[in-house]
Amino acid sequence: MGRLRIALLSGGWSGEREISLKSGEAVYRALDKQKYDVTQYDPRDDLNDLIRDKENIDIAFILLHGKFGEDGCMQGFLDLLDISFVGSGVLASALALNKKVAKQLYRSNGLNVVDDVIVNKGGEYAVDQIMETLGPSTVVKPVAEGSSLGMSICHSKEELSKGLESAFQYDEEVLVERYIKGRELTCAVLGNKNLEALPLVEIVPNPEYAFFDYEAKYRPGATKEICPAPLPEEQTRKVQSCAKKAHTALGCRVWSRTDMIVQGEDVYVLETNTIPGMTETSLVPLAARTAGLSLSDLLDRLIELSLESTDSR
Repeated sequence: MGRLRIALLSGGWSGEREISLKSGEAVYRALDKQKYDVTQYDPRDDLNDLIRDKENIDIAFILLHGKFGEDGCMQGFLDLLDISFVGSGVLASALALNKKVAKQLYRSNGLNVVDDVIVNKGGEYAVDQIMETLGPSTVVKPVAEGSSLGMSICHSKEELSKGLESAFQYDEEVLVERYIKGRELTCAVLGNKNLEALPLVEIVPNPEYAFFDYEAKYRPGATKEICPAPLPEEQTRKVQSCAKKAHTALGCRVWSRTDMIVQGEDVYVLETNTIPGMTETSLVPLAARTAGLSLSDLLDRLIELSLESTDSR
């Protein structure tokens, strides 16, 4: 059998384009060229090439973060081309990127989520009423964005007003959550029916950052990422169980990474990423290394799981 022909998709149109390109380069370098024949495509510029080459592609590896890549659009496009791909399908991708809908699914599956209010661009809302409902400190997020784009932590009426203005630059709907102080953890899950949780990562941004924002995520040395997270074994299993439940609730397959806040004994699920970052500073490669998997080994595993998922459909 010859080498598996992989279309590596990175770049795209979203505000996370540069991170997507870095993820693509890291994955390209790590893929074993003795096993795989890899061709890189930037869908923003190369859609016609992708269509032209579809008969010569065994599987696509999507590393498009954010809109038009992680939201089901590219997954649907590949389905139309009859190209198999790594990761979740159209529905799970769309559900996970929409924080409002994802939280509804988390709730209905018994997971803890933070209290929130949805605000629509152009609609009527009162900052005072939001603060009365959620408390004086809030977290503002566009409903369907990643990498903390448009996100802010607000501790006053003025900050909340500015935070909403900023978030509306990215989305028509904005999620305002009650701010809870706790330990920020993330957990990668691998698998389809049989799920494996990788070691937990605790995220501790440097004091100069109010939270794990875009710069704190991607500037080397801006954040301390502790893996495995220093938690008691029982609490570790509880957090990993929540990540698996989130993966299942959204209908994810192959891989996901769920972000959570631990406050005392309570675990609050924040969001699930269906195409996590794969740069040199990204969290899933760190968790995999801690579990004894090199990036090359991890990619082999993701491709195997994707082929297994495709065969079972």
